[in-house]
Order: sequence, then C-alpha cells, then structure tokens
Amino acid sequence: PESVRLIAESANLSEEQLAFLISGMYTLLREALRLPLSTFKQEVFKEDLKELRIPEDFIVDFSSVVFGNRRPPSEGTALVQRSRLPSIQDFKWRVDVAISTSSLARALQPSILMMMKLSDGTAHRFEVSVAKFQELRYNVALILKEMNDLEKRSILKIQD
Repeated sequence: PESVRLIAESANLSEEQLAFLISGMYTLLREALRLPLSTFKQEVFKEDLKELRIPEDFIVDFSSVVFGNRRPPSEGTALVQRSRLPSIQDFKWRVDVAISTSSLARALQPSILMMMKLSDGTAHRFEVSVAKFQELRYNVALILKEMNDLEKRSILKIQD
C-alpha cells in the first residue's frame, strides 16, 4: 500500500524491512494482550522489551497499549477476533514396507503412512519417508525445546 511505501521512504527502510517491523510489533502486542493483566507486571514487561533492544519510545507506547487506557475493552478481544485453523482430532500412523513395487528402488524401503482427522471434519492421508520422518521428529523436538526456553522467560511467567 501507499502508506507503507511512504513510511518506508521517510524512515529510510526497505518495504520488506518495514513489513518485518510491523509484523514483529503486531505479534508482540497480540501476545501481550492475550494475557490477563493479573499474570504479569508492567516493570517486568518493560525490562523484557529492553532485553529485546526495543527503543525507549516504543517501550512507553507498548506499555500504554498493554497496561493503560488504550488496552482493548475486553481482555479476550485478541483471542476472539483471530481466525482459527482446524485442530487435530485424531492422528494415526503405521510403518509400511512395500515388498514389491513397479519401481525396484523402492522395494523393501520402509515408509510411514499417516492419517490426520481435523476438527473441521476433513481427513488427510500422506506417506513420509523414514528420513523425512526423522527430520520432522528433530524439528518438533527443537520447537518444543524453544517453547520450553520461552516459557522460562519472565515475561511469560505468572506473577503473584
């Protein structure tokens, strides 16, 4: 849009850099507004923003949105207004070894067959090679570790 281009030019940023900044600000505010005010303190929030090297002017603005009168009237507004993707209702898998196929290279090569049923009623079946399955396992473990590390950060801890 024209307004994004004008802001990018006045701030001497590329449109891509500005898009990353706007996306980051949106994500930060969305996650902060998701939490009830009783779960974290303004001082802790400001310190965490400083750790992220966010300029002081922005810290004041973010704090006024999250803790001040600029906060949306309903604490659940951010949750209610977002669109939701279907969730996984059922997940089944099995290891399949093809004894003979039209391609001899695939003979006796194990693969993993998976079936996912989603909350919107759709079912998806797919086949994954063992190597891709191991890659998936690794990436899921990495994401879980990163989530665990994030939960240890003070901004996400419930304060008394």
